[in-house]
Amino acid sequence: MFDGKVNILMAEYTTHYHNLSEEVQKRIKEDREKHVINPYAFRDEDVIRRNMDHDRANLWRPAFVRDTEKIMNVPFYNRYSDKTQVFSLFRNDDISRRALHVQLVSRIARNIGRLLNLNTDLIEATALGHDIGHTPFGHAGERALSAIYHGHTGRFFNHNIHSARLLDDICGLNLSLQTLDGIICHNGEMEMKEYRPQPCSSFEVFDEKKEQCYKDKGNIKKLVPATLEGCVVRISDIIAYLGKDRQDAEKLGLFPKPVKYTQKTIGTTNAEIINNMIVNIVENSYGKGFILMDEEYFDEFSRAKKENGEIIYGNSDMEDEFRSVIEPMFEKMYERLRKDAVSMSEDTVFYRHHVRYIKEITKYSKTLRKPYEDNTPDDMVTDFMAGMTDDYFIDCYEHLFPKEGSKVVYRGYFDKK
Repeated sequence: MFDGKVNILMAEYTTHYHNLSEEVQKRIKEDREKHVINPYAFRDEDVIRRNMDHDRANLWRPAFVRDTEKIMNVPFYNRYSDKTQVFSLFRNDDISRRALHVQLVSRIARNIGRLLNLNTDLIEATALGHDIGHTPFGHAGERALSAIYHGHTGRFFNHNIHSARLLDDICGLNLSLQTLDGIICHNGEMEMKEYRPQPCSSFEVFDEKKEQCYKDKGNIKKLVPATLEGCVVRISDIIAYLGKDRQDAEKLGLFPKPVKYTQKTIGTTNAEIINNMIVNIVENSYGKGFILMDEEYFDEFSRAKKENGEIIYGNSDMEDEFRSVIEPMFEKMYERLRKDAVSMSEDTVFYRHHVRYIKEITKYSKTLRKPYEDNTPDDMVTDFMAGMTDDYFIDCYEHLFPKEGSKVVYRGYFDKK
């Protein structure tokens, strides 16, 4: 554990928080006093956009501040607030939704980035945009939509690729290559001990990376961000949900008795995991051109993620409810909306609530590359369904199939656990 250089503060029970070694703290303070610039940080002046004549940076709106503001002001950003993070079909404002998750990722990543003297504006833009293309009902919804989309097209749906499609192709925001690359490469499902940026020098390279993920399911696991800032967001994505998902599961009373997690070094609670992972990453990465955690931390980090999968994400009751109720709704809605997308009649829900919506929010765009109607019916239906919130999905289904009645039952605040 840093060869004894770290001071470990022990509290009651097994609670423990680590500190940066005195050596690294001294280096950070001295570098700040001397205004040392990190040579590995991405510079604003090196930003690349599809249209370099548009969205030029200025003093009050620097390059990546522009990206952040564009992301936060696109109407789809509002929908984070009603998209499942992990736990669907619960009415409980104390558990995480996507809106909170991206803020937590941003906070953790900016904390690491500030200590490493990286470009925190780029970090913020990437973090706040990384899940904007996520489906309703979390990863279960993503799996369902990808299976249907693949059945029709032979292509795969991935929420990180779709986040970039939404911001870049559909809304035409002219975001930077660096922000978009960080978004598609965030892959919070695959942890690595070491993150070394892999160059992405042009939009031609970026578009090909994206396309290969549509064609080959395995390619999503090969993506590594082109910047250290993107690497920080990627590891922060896992840090943000690892302990928070445990906290949420306990809040919902999913466990009949307290769960005993096995981590002794990184801690088991949300606060411990966040603090200790930040400390270890900074301790091992300061002044380097890559992001690194030590072996002991990485092993426990991976084990913690695996335990979450076994104890929380694999909860049989939640999985059975999704597969028996929500998944068939995905299939039936997709087929209905696809017929409307083929006909492109202006009287349909598909046109009125999706195509017209897209046209309205992009009517002033000066960087949109093609009319939305030029997309295939399957792509447009997938766009529509991925953009739905949980409640909108249910309302849309009940509107399209009124004779079926409501099939979805939420667990309320006062229902027995």
